[in-house]
Amino acid sequence: MRIKIINPNTTWSMTEKIGACARAVARPGTQIVAVSPAMGPASIESHYDEALAVPGLLQEIAAGERDGIDGYVIACFGDPGLKAARELARGPVIGIAEAAMHMASFIGSRFSVVTTLGRTIGQARHLAEAYGMERFCANVRACELPVLELEEPGSQARERIVAECRRALDEDGSDVIVLGCAGMADLCEHVADVLGVPVIDGVTAATQLVESLVALRLRTSKRGELARPLPKPMAGLLEGFSLAR
Repeated sequence: MRIKIINPNTTWSMTEKIGACARAVARPGTQIVAVSPAMGPASIESHYDEALAVPGLLQEIAAGERDGIDGYVIACFGDPGLKAARELARGPVIGIAEAAMHMASFIGSRFSVVTTLGRTIGQARHLAEAYGMERFCANVRACELPVLELEEPGSQARERIVAECRRALDEDGSDVIVLGCAGMADLCEHVADVLGVPVIDGVTAATQLVESLVALRLRTSKRGELARPLPKPMAGLLEGFSLAR
C-alpha cells in the first residue's frame, strides 16, 4: 500500500516532519510518500494562501494517480482543495481536520481545536460545521503563533501550545484536544503526556483512516458530485491543468 501525504505548503522541513509522524503510525508494509508541491506559499495562514496552494496540491494528486498511489492525506488543517482532489483521485483522500475532528468525537464528548493564528479560527469553525462536528466542538483557540515559527529551533512554540491547550481544558469544558496545524504533528505525544488527556494530530489520524479505507477496498465514488471533472480548455498559467478526454 502506498499513501501520499501532501503538505500543501512549500516548506520542506515541515514536510519531512509530517512524513516522519505518518511513518511512525503506518502499518508494516505501508509506504509513506511525503511531498510538497513545486509551487505555492511557504505557509498557509489565510484564505488567499489556501487558494494559491490548491493548484500545486492538485498537481501532486494528478502525479500520484499516474504513479499508482493508493490513497492521499492533505496535511493542512484547512483541508484545502479536498473536494477537487477527490474528483481527481480513484483512492480515498482525507483531510487532517476532517480526520481529527471525527476521531475526537469517538473518544470524548467535547473537543477544543488549538491552532496557530487567530485569523484562522473562522476557517476551523466552518469546517466543524461542514463536517457535522459543530455539536462536539467546544471551541477553537489560537496561540497567535505563525506557522513557520514551529520550524524555528529554540522558539517557545511548544510551551505556548501546551499553555493554550491547558486553558482549553480549564475554560471550554473539553475532554479532548485537537491540534489545529500539521506543523504541530510532532508535539502530540508531548502535549498528551503533560495534560493527561487524549490529544489528536490530524496527520496520524488521517494516515490510519486512509490505510483502513484502502484495506477495505473502498475508493472514492465516481458517481455524481465526485465524478472526474469534465475535460475543457484551460488558459494562461493553468493551461497544463487541462484534463484528457
